[in-house]
Amino acid sequence: MTPQMEYVSKTQHYLKVKKPQLERERRARINKSLDQLKHLVAELQGSDAIMQLDKAEMLEAAVAFMKKEVKKPKAAAPLVPMEPFCHGFMNAVNEVSRVMATIPHMNVELGKSVMIHLGSEYNRLTSRTTQQAQVVREEVYSSAPLSPASSGYHSDDCDESSMASPPPKVATAVWRPW
Repeated sequence: MTPQMEYVSKTQHYLKVKKPQLERERRARINKSLDQLKHLVAELQGSDAIMQLDKAEMLEAAVAFMKKEVKKPKAAAPLVPMEPFCHGFMNAVNEVSRVMATIPHMNVELGKSVMIHLGSEYNRLTSRTTQQAQVVREEVYSSAPLSPASSGYHSDDCDESSMASPPPKVATAVWRPW
């Protein structure tokens, strides 16, 4: 008698061999991720208390820690003084202009569009600092009383509101590439 070879269907093979193997791999990935999460939370908390917890407790502690971190007020980014940055930007623009002027057969339209773009970016940068300075100036002028004599001229024909001199207009700096 010859030993009979038993036919195993693909479904039976999957159920007996592949499914348990895939489940082991899935659990291994979950455990690996849980260990990484455990170490990250311990590092961020500055405490190893989470290391002794079981998986469910560790997940609960990690979620609680994340919720606490999300509710913390965000520290405002320190304000960077714009003046040194604007000076550096202007130096870079001048260097670009100088280099473009030395390039033989430089397309004039290209150079013009580059300089216009850089100029508009410079104006955008400086407008923020100018607007902030304008707000401060307006606060100073609004607190100071204006008298009819403050301009040095007085007219009997004018009404009271026109006698006060307006605060001086502050011209915004307009950068030109030439």
